[in-house]
Order: sequence, then C-alpha cells, then structure tokens
Amino acid sequence: EALEHAGRRDARIYAEIIGYGMTADAHHMTAPDPDGDGAARAMAAALRDARLSPPEVGYINAHGTSTHYNEKFETLAIKRVFGEHARRLAVSSTKSMTGHLLGAAGGIEAIATVLALHHGLLPPTINYETPDPDCDLDYVPNQARKQDVEVALSNAFGFGGTNAALAFRKYLK
Repeated sequence: EALEHAGRRDARIYAEIIGYGMTADAHHMTAPDPDGDGAARAMAAALRDARLSPPEVGYINAHGTSTHYNEKFETLAIKRVFGEHARRLAVSSTKSMTGHLLGAAGGIEAIATVLALHHGLLPPTINYETPDPDCDLDYVPNQARKQDVEVALSNAFGFGGTNAALAFRKYLK
C-alpha cells in the first residue's frame, strides 16, 4: 500500500517493504543448494533492490527449518552476502516457535520481522541447546532480545529451489 493512501485512512504503519529478491536455483526437489547459492542471490537481490549495503541490516529472520542442510547452507549464504558483518548480525528462526507453516510460513515470518522492528524486540531461536559447528552466527538463543533495529531481512525458501528475501525498514514518522 502506498504511504499516502495509508496516511489518508489513518492506518497504523509498522514498517516499509523497501526491497525484495527472488531466485530459483533448481538444485534438487527437496535439498537446498550446498553452496547456499540461490539463498545468497535472493538476499543480495533484496539488498540491491533496497539500495542497502550489508552493514545497514541489523536482523535476519532466517528460513531456519532446523535441518542440518538448511541451517548449514543458509549460514553459508548469509556469510557470503554479509561478509564480516554476518558475525554482527542477529539471526533467528521463528519456526522454532511456530513450526513450519508451509505455504503460510513466509507471510507469518514477514509479520514477525515487521513486529520485531516495530517493538525493538528480536524473536529468539528457542530450544537452541547444542550449537552446530557449521552454524556459527548469533542466533538469538532461547530468549527474545531487546534491540533497536532499523532494517531487517526475512528469508523464505521452498522445495525445488525457490528462494525469496524481503527487506523491511522500521517506519519512522
């Protein structure tokens, strides 16, 4: 919805969609690309579309299915796109709380990302007990974190290699 239209109807505005990226890697029917290529290209495209540099992003709501391959390859993709900044990013998976909602997952996770920006409270990755050595980023373990973030990404990846990333900016009047 255009900002002007939302303003005319006195809508409560939480965030703006400032960019998106979508790719299809067609690597395998159910397994993600082992280099994280499609996921990396989707995130990079979202940054380009939003005219953002990696250090401007403060949080990623990861696709995060809690499967070895997804976690490892999404971590590789985040490192590839964000370089050294990846280590300073907060990354969490709301699927740890909701389960995988299949077709609804991307929409629900986008809402969670917008609310995280609006409230300055990053959702945790719950039940995070034994870190995987291949997954060495800041996954906001077990408890929500009070943190003011202005820009965030929300990742959604699907079977067959469909990858999407949305970039959001906290709405400031």
